[in-house]
Amino acid sequence: MSGLDEIKATARKAAFARRKAAHAEAGPGTAAHLSEVLAGHRGVPLAGYMPIRTEIDPLPAMEEAAAHGPVGVPVIIGAGQPLKFSRWSPGCALRAGPFGAQVPEHDDFFEPEILIVPLVAFDRQGGRLGYGGGFYDRTLELLRGKRPTLAIGFAYAAQEAEALPLEETDQPLDLIVTEREVIEPG
Repeated sequence: MSGLDEIKATARKAAFARRKAAHAEAGPGTAAHLSEVLAGHRGVPLAGYMPIRTEIDPLPAMEEAAAHGPVGVPVIIGAGQPLKFSRWSPGCALRAGPFGAQVPEHDDFFEPEILIVPLVAFDRQGGRLGYGGGFYDRTLELLRGKRPTLAIGFAYAAQEAEALPLEETDQPLDLIVTEREVIEPG
């Protein structure tokens, strides 16, 4: 393991602990600010995610957005590949996908223009520490090469870090939304 990999592993471990504590304390309404942000983009194709473990839950905001336009969830195709996004709607039939995340039973792929991105840690400059597979970085690079794509990191406020060990291939977040605030990196 390289020095940067060790630093990232240590940062992930600390961030997972903060996220777990925040998740245990979270009450209803954690997606209120996310709903407000998405209301300004009604009808724009977007992708959220099906929360796993202690991830903050974007489903209430995704359900609201689905009344106005296409909403999808990520489908992992394989290691080293960008994600694909399959149309999702509230109550649709789901199946188990890789890493325990649910995906629609029948794939109906499309390209979103807004991504709600899960994360392990973030900083106020738009940096994001993910799980280490690079899926969102590859996907954002691909989508941004075709058209403007808004990346919204969604996390508990407790997941904020002062500084993150980032690499040149790490794609920045355009916004970070927590249960407490909306952060515009700058």
